Amino acid sequence: MAEEAGLDLVEISPNTEPPVCKILDLGKLKYANQKKAAEARKKQKIVEIKEIKMRPNIDTHDYEVKMKAINRFFEDGDKVRVTLRFRGREMAHQELGMKLLLQVKEDTAAIAKVEAEPKLEGRQMMMVLAPR
Repeated sequence: MAEEAGLDLVEISPNTEPPVCKILDLGKLKYANQKKAAEARKKQKIVEIKEIKMRPNIDTHDYEVKMKAINRFFEDGDKVRVTLRFRGREMAHQELGMKLLLQVKEDTAAIAKVEAEPKLEGRQMMMVLAPR
């Protein structure tokens, strides 16, 4: 029947019982699948990880500016890595850094979820947040 119509016999799902075949133009099918894949690639968003750097003794206004930037990153659909750098004697007061990161976590709880809990790596404390 396919030869009479000048088309191809295409096996759609070979694993079913009985196998499903269709009579159609294979070139058109491949072209349509290629177009569908290209459209899907065009629509997908690459999630970037943006980084916000802070110090443990950050001032309130500076903190608010950083929080505005974090909110903007979440609106764009990006993840945010909050990095706290300790210098000199600040290492003796790591609880201040943990308190600051918990404050960030609390302030962004409505729009973000914690992907990586705050942890100390050398002289830096990091936390990764992802948009909800």
